[in-house]
Amino acid sequence: MIAGKIKLSDVGECRSRLDGSYHLSEAQIVKKRISSSPYPLLNLGNVTERIWHAGRWKRVYVDNHKTGITLLGSSAMLKGDLSHEKLVSKKYTDDIPDKILQEGWILISCSGTIGNCAFTNAQHAGKLASQHVIRLKPNNILGAGLIYAYLASMYGYVMLTQGTSGSVIQHIEPENVEVIPIPNFPDSFKSEINQLIQDSSKLRDEAMYELEVADKLLKEKAGLRTLTPEDYDYFGQHSATRKPSCFTRRSNEISSRSINAFNYSQRLERLRESLPDSRPLRNILLNNTTFSTGSFPRIEVKKGKGVMLINQSDAFDTIINGKWISTRNVNLTNLVSYGEVIVAGVGTLGENETFCRVLFANEDLKGQLISGEFIRMKTTSDIPSGFLYAWLNSDYGFRLIRGTQAGTKLCRPIPEVFLGIPVPILAEEDMKEIDRMVRDAHTKRHLANVKELKAIAMVETEIEKWN
Repeated sequence: MIAGKIKLSDVGECRSRLDGSYHLSEAQIVKKRISSSPYPLLNLGNVTERIWHAGRWKRVYVDNHKTGITLLGSSAMLKGDLSHEKLVSKKYTDDIPDKILQEGWILISCSGTIGNCAFTNAQHAGKLASQHVIRLKPNNILGAGLIYAYLASMYGYVMLTQGTSGSVIQHIEPENVEVIPIPNFPDSFKSEINQLIQDSSKLRDEAMYELEVADKLLKEKAGLRTLTPEDYDYFGQHSATRKPSCFTRRSNEISSRSINAFNYSQRLERLRESLPDSRPLRNILLNNTTFSTGSFPRIEVKKGKGVMLINQSDAFDTIINGKWISTRNVNLTNLVSYGEVIVAGVGTLGENETFCRVLFANEDLKGQLISGEFIRMKTTSDIPSGFLYAWLNSDYGFRLIRGTQAGTKLCRPIPEVFLGIPVPILAEEDMKEIDRMVRDAHTKRHLANVKELKAIAMVETEIEKWN
């Protein structure tokens, strides 16, 4: 129970609302704390050039990058890798210039799960955002980094969510965001926060570039071409320009493990044949197999009171926020080790979905608890784990993993078929160089998160001083 005293003037300002749940809500407490700021207060409408969302439009989804443009929803905007998201037709999407994203903007989820924020970098630029995402284009008064850190703080989140409407699906509108108060912090404070967020964004751009270079180097050394939008149909995406792939198989060519036609794709067969110097995945893994965290009873607790459990819905976000559970029933010796290669083990077949997506356990994941739905791998000493990550995370690796699946809606890889995935073996110096780039890129992602979280914590610490 929360108890407190309310002034009569506060009741009048709120149109005579008398219910205690409103006046003692977290939103009202935060509003009063912000109003006690020792610095002048501005509204977000004063410190942005524009606050808007794209509105609804007819979406025609395509599978070809030549005719499509990436569309980000309110969940996708938080992801660390945006290369697997859905494409909508350029031809049938109206007013693309008003919908397209640019670097240095702030995105806010405004429908369903609301109040989550993202700071746009080079990955977001040139992509579209759905009507479920509000865009803020900052002006030069406070700086984009400070506005983002403020809105991403617990105080910003509460104020973003206090103006929700809707009984089943919650919404906020640009007008709700425009009136949110924001202190005009001292110049030195603004400068430091802005620099931290800009540095964080730059590190993420550098990390993505380094992973792209590692991907190209791997394909070059393995004798595979780097696929471009011009030959996107190489693996048989279901586009209007690709002819259906039809083939026959004798009964003795079909394994008892799977009768899924895709698992016998001729394109995948040609890919396997193009990797003469390769080993089955099992031959480069410790104990010749994969492992998982396993399943166990879960008791949810307050944040910071137990251990954070990371599910597939959380693991691919830029900054991971899982559920906190009690350490009871948890095998704490089975936490993630640095350098593990982790594959999402269940999901749907779409390229934009979680199934087949790959993680490299960096400093953020080290020591964390992940769910039993992930397939975990540790490599032998002669094969660097960063190299294995680069291969499985490539467009070739994705389709090889997908070719091991069983199921219709929630697909899972067939263990024995999965362990038979071919892995190209390169010269030792090439594999080490790819491994180095992968590790360096993921360390940059970790440092980017450290800087962003530091900026947010500084904003929260400053506001907490105003009692």
